[in-house]
Amino acid sequence: MLKRENILLVDDDINILELLQRHLQSMDYHTYKAVSVKEALYVLKDTFIDLLITDIQMPEVDGLQLLKFTDEHYPEIPKLVITGYPSVDGALEVIKSGATDYLTKPFTKEELKQSVLKAFEHGEGRKKVKPNKTNDNKSVHNEMIGESEAFQKITDVIERVKNNKATVLVKGESGTGKELVARAIHYSGKFSRSPFIAVNCGAIPENLLEAELFGYLKGAFTGANENRTGFFQAAEGGTLFLDEIGTAPLTVQTKLLRALQEKEITKVGARKSEKVDIRIIAATNANLLKDIKENRFREDLYYRLTVVEIDVPPLRERKTDIPLLVDKFLFKYGVEYKDRLLKIAPDALAVLKRYNWPGNIRELENIVQRAVIMCDGTITLKDLPEALKFRIEFPEGDFKPLREMEKEYVQRVLIYTKGNKTKAAEILQIDRKTLREKLK
Repeated sequence: MLKRENILLVDDDINILELLQRHLQSMDYHTYKAVSVKEALYVLKDTFIDLLITDIQMPEVDGLQLLKFTDEHYPEIPKLVITGYPSVDGALEVIKSGATDYLTKPFTKEELKQSVLKAFEHGEGRKKVKPNKTNDNKSVHNEMIGESEAFQKITDVIERVKNNKATVLVKGESGTGKELVARAIHYSGKFSRSPFIAVNCGAIPENLLEAELFGYLKGAFTGANENRTGFFQAAEGGTLFLDEIGTAPLTVQTKLLRALQEKEITKVGARKSEKVDIRIIAATNANLLKDIKENRFREDLYYRLTVVEIDVPPLRERKTDIPLLVDKFLFKYGVEYKDRLLKIAPDALAVLKRYNWPGNIRELENIVQRAVIMCDGTITLKDLPEALKFRIEFPEGDFKPLREMEKEYVQRVLIYTKGNKTKAAEILQIDRKTLREKLK
């Protein structure tokens, strides 16, 4: 059976969308519709798209912005522009923004067909000349972005493992984007059309984790009122991502080891095992070697999981990526909250680059999201939390308040004048009445 290509249609004119959909479906293409750039972004994020067809003149955020965004975040997707406002300058700007062809309204069904075929041919050409490594690209998959040396090391490993089912362990601090790495491995490889199932082992109660992972039979335990498949079966042919693997109880670790070794699992309450064909990617922010020494994690499972290891560096070790990440979050939340593109002032960006980010990329995203809500079009210093701004660090020791220091000074002057208040007042350059008030 031939694959039906997915085409995303973006136009604020419902009639044009309906016309495009009818024509393209008659050509055996599968279509998605969006009436705004914001809606289009949600489709791009959650759906595998083979071709983007967009109008240029749209309210709030126009099609050129969508072209530029798609060209950097999804460079493999060919782009076709349809517009009712043709001009030489407009055509040049569209081509510069990454479009493969330019179709003027009104158009015939045959003209549309030829433009679509041309766009797909162009897309295939881009795939052929695409380098084997992604080191020259700023983004991997649809969320990861960066150009630092640390980021390039990650993308190199992703490129090497994306088309095989070797088990991968992703390590890194909380908030560094471990799940994004797992998704990049899955969606940039040949298994991208198969399921990607993410499971947070730390979020599922210990007594339910085994049943959720492997499934169970009716009556296997109290509350098991029906037969149910688990996450392993749901991920058949694709990728199962086990986040916070270090929190899995030892009993579940034993079952996981068998699943990795034998490529089969047994439902809770069942006697017969069943084969599974999946790739396992696990992630942890814990020190599993320490957990092994303290008998909280199985050593044999650890070595089964670490066929390939990826260490995701904290944001403080890849600060050159901060401007790119900020731009991404500005686009994301600017469109989501204010339906427009926002900017950040240079001094505000400098503060973000100086901060050490203990919460990593997640913390950066949260702060940009807050700033977008608070700002008036450009994020400035006033829109950033006080905790990020410059603080004076006083040396440790006995810090005396001004009143206490003044008291000690007056006492020393009186000792120097042997109690002569007139002389003391002269030295202090105050009158005797003021000195008497201070002595009280």
